[in-house]
Amino acid sequence: MTFLKIFKTLSTAIFLGLIFIFAAPVYAQTVKNEYRYLHMDVFTDTPLSGNQLAVFLEPEGLSDEMLIKLTKEMNFSETTFLYPARNEDIDFRVRIFTPSRPNEMPIAGHPTVGTVFALANLGLISPKQSEIVLELGIGPTPIKLEWNNDRLAFAWMKQRLPKFGGIIEDKRAVAKALGIKVTDFGKSNLPVQMVDCGAPFIMVPLATRDAVDRAILDRQKMGALIDKAGLTRRGMFLFSMEPGDDGATIYSRMLGFGVTEDPATGNASGPAGSYLVHYGLVDKSDEQNIISRQGVKMGRASEIRIAVSTNGDEITDVQIGGSAVQVSDTKIKIDN
Repeated sequence: MTFLKIFKTLSTAIFLGLIFIFAAPVYAQTVKNEYRYLHMDVFTDTPLSGNQLAVFLEPEGLSDEMLIKLTKEMNFSETTFLYPARNEDIDFRVRIFTPSRPNEMPIAGHPTVGTVFALANLGLISPKQSEIVLELGIGPTPIKLEWNNDRLAFAWMKQRLPKFGGIIEDKRAVAKALGIKVTDFGKSNLPVQMVDCGAPFIMVPLATRDAVDRAILDRQKMGALIDKAGLTRRGMFLFSMEPGDDGATIYSRMLGFGVTEDPATGNASGPAGSYLVHYGLVDKSDEQNIISRQGVKMGRASEIRIAVSTNGDEITDVQIGGSAVQVSDTKIKIDN
């Protein structure tokens, strides 16, 4: 080897070494600031339908301000952040955020179910487990698991027992605020009523699926009606029991005051099932198998199962369930 070749070889080695020395800290910092998340579609087993969810897997060290920024960046109705359990009675801690609120949400249906399916996809829960307990903002929340061999097929989430709240008596005004006719309520005397299984929603029973699809929420008019009745501005859950070829018990939409419309709303489904049972709209034999078909109008059809247990006329248990499918596994780079 000539002197010139030796010199070139040494120069190259020194140059590469300097790059490694100076670039390595930058590379390490870049890697450190990459946060992995799974994109899930929830209350469906078909990609590109149902309700979207981002599940961040290792958010340790991020401030609440950064969690909110990430939630807004995802721009889904909710985003979850997964943490290790803080005591032996809990399997995982899950924090839920939405772009429209500055604080952590106490509970939400599709983020909980979607996060459980993300855990299964990662192998963090196994087919040997028939139940796990998540620590949500509201507290410990048990989730029942149904497996198809080694694949998670279904997750059931327990909700609080229903509280039946105030009623908006003026259906003509409600119809006007929804852009529909008062005749769209049909001949029944079912009330427009707030029901709460951990989060309050106003149930709006309509006669036909067409009426549900035609509704356009005037938030100013409806907000005034809600305020007058002393209720909470959260969401209007419109539904019809008109039969369709999808086999659903109810065909539904959730029109909100934060989220404009939600393709699948677990928090509203428990109250919806409780409303159906409370007013005797489903047979006793069907109380454990109520199906809500939601998101069709948005082009993101979802299916939420609702199981309501009773003792006589008293509701003793409310659960909502569904499946989810993973769409992507990716990372986001941030400067925290």
